[in-house]
Amino acid sequence: MAGIPPSGIPAILFRIPAFPSSIVANYFWYAGNDVSLVPPPFLPQHESQWGLADCGRAMASVLDIQNLQVSYSSREVRSRPVLSGVSFDLRPGEILGVLGESGSGKSTLAASVLRLLPPNGHIGSGAVFFEGKNLLQATFEELRQVRGARIALIFQEPSLALHPTIRVGEQVRQVLAAHQSLPRTVLNQRTREIFTQLFPQDAERILRCFPHQLSGGQRQRALIAQAIACNPAILIADEPTAALDPVTQMEILTIFRSLREKLGLAMIFITHNPALLSGFADRILVLYAGQVVEWGPAKTVLRSPKHPYTKALFESLPAISTENEKSRKNKLPVIPGNSSPSSLPRKGCSFEPRCALRMDVCSEFEPALVNLGETHLVSCFKYKD
Repeated sequence: MAGIPPSGIPAILFRIPAFPSSIVANYFWYAGNDVSLVPPPFLPQHESQWGLADCGRAMASVLDIQNLQVSYSSREVRSRPVLSGVSFDLRPGEILGVLGESGSGKSTLAASVLRLLPPNGHIGSGAVFFEGKNLLQATFEELRQVRGARIALIFQEPSLALHPTIRVGEQVRQVLAAHQSLPRTVLNQRTREIFTQLFPQDAERILRCFPHQLSGGQRQRALIAQAIACNPAILIADEPTAALDPVTQMEILTIFRSLREKLGLAMIFITHNPALLSGFADRILVLYAGQVVEWGPAKTVLRSPKHPYTKALFESLPAISTENEKSRKNKLPVIPGNSSPSSLPRKGCSFEPRCALRMDVCSEFEPALVNLGETHLVSCFKYKD
């Protein structure tokens, strides 16, 4: 029987009668030809308990971002804040999911780590510590040695990130050549090894192709090949599955999981879809209007979101239901209003105009992050220290 996954995630639900009834729902998700390939998304409206990633990594941070302040200027607006005091850390081998709507500051956060903001972008204050250095104070030569080699960034749209007139194999080889002084034969061999890892059945053909000769999923894999070419310590993926069909989304997530296990990568995975983070991320950082509103272990945030914005995001996704056909025609709840700069209040909580649980204090003061547990932080007046 067919199932409808949240936000277009592909799935066919199979009943497994042989499994004990204690396994809630007794369902596996199907992707490709492997029934066990993808664990089911876990959200508050779903009853599955499968697929939550391990979040018990108590290690020293490989990346530490402190009080990052970023703004954009334009002819109409002198300076508009985009990130306001964002702080978090990334642990070795960890996948940190950054979740939020369009305009919440996710892509700006990714670009700020490597100081790749457009000319009208300005980092006002803060620090980005990586391998003992503050990248915001690094020289151009120091940044050149980090970009692509130690910290790699995968952009959202492969068709724009890849050069249209250069074969994808050559584009990966150029990344290697920019950071490693090796003979051309060695660079070519290393390039083939990378493509074999990502295209095990068709590596030789793919590396000779131009971007327009590849599908969307293949172009995304070519970007991943560029990103892992120099064995970076950190991979930042800015909505890498946004332009892909649901089946290809699952394939790309499987690749990221494999890279984490094989290469020991730490990863920042940016998305607007909470379902993609289930069984994938170790911790989740929720951004709204450039501010951290919730942050904690993926298991905790996905099972029991606390901030009204996080709850609203999850409620906006369709529940898995095969018993009632009419449920497919029900309208999904939406978050009223929008998060455009012109809609944000001048004082108080930035989410207050859209919040169904707002109180008088919300329009007067900005809430601070409150520690609900050892590692779960929420910015809301509903909770107190």
